[in-house]
Amino acid sequence: MKIAVLSRKASLYSTRRLKEAGQERGHDMQVIDYLRCYMNITSHRPMVIFKGEPLADFDAVIPRIGASRTFYGTAVVRQFEMMGVFPTNESQGISRSRDKLRCLQLLAREGIGLPVTGFAHYTNDIDGLISMVGEAPLVIKLLEGTQGIGVVLAETNQAAKSVIEAFRGLDANILVQEFIKEAGGMDIRCFVVGGKVIAAMKRQGAEGEFRSNLHRGGYAEKIKLTPEERSTAVRAAKTMGLNVAGVDLLRSNHGPVVMEVNSSPGLEGIEESTGIDVAGKIIEYIEKNVHDKSKIKDKVKG
Repeated sequence: MKIAVLSRKASLYSTRRLKEAGQERGHDMQVIDYLRCYMNITSHRPMVIFKGEPLADFDAVIPRIGASRTFYGTAVVRQFEMMGVFPTNESQGISRSRDKLRCLQLLAREGIGLPVTGFAHYTNDIDGLISMVGEAPLVIKLLEGTQGIGVVLAETNQAAKSVIEAFRGLDANILVQEFIKEAGGMDIRCFVVGGKVIAAMKRQGAEGEFRSNLHRGGYAEKIKLTPEERSTAVRAAKTMGLNVAGVDLLRSNHGPVVMEVNSSPGLEGIEESTGIDVAGKIIEYIEKNVHDKSKIKDKVKG
């Protein structure tokens, strides 16, 4: 098969591993910088052009779309969909998961466990917003933040008010969430491929850090999931319409709660901590599903 990895840099670990895994299984793997593509949008001959040449005869694409490039990246994925090329994740699913509010609303509609969450843009009733979520400590997030940036832990109600007022001054949309203290700075990344959790790791934040992001000094190790955690991760990915997803969970006193659903989850941490060939599992998923055209149609409402 001829498979394109849509990625800004061929040297990135995840991109490199996907290319290697495909080549090991005998496929023609090409890394395409989606920002350097342009599109011919016609009714009968839609095309994606890269370096002056039409990208023809591809069987599948693996989108690795950066959070800051979602609009254009999903447009390129959508163009491949119009051409009948099989995507591991469709453009709609990527867009859903990148919109944090939309993601939480869809998960809530399906009854999937979430931290108590409030959403606001400009409100004078800050006390009402805080009391709706619960008492401090609270986690306050910029809706557009990624990788732990724009995320603040407010230890007191007064601190929460100050942070909300500061974010309000930035003309920003904000999420206010209950702080899951019992998680102890640890979250679980569940890697879902084709409706199954194929690997899971726990990520522990650095001492004194409530965010568990590995690039912030945290560490990861393999973990065994409970049946409820496994089911929650699979349902969350399905709700977003994602075939490949990283679902981040916290262990709370009232069961697993979903913090985020990532449509382009990194492979390095999960492969190193679990020893599982995640890239190979993604290629295997393509091999099993590429010829089923019924799977190239998003069926999720919202």
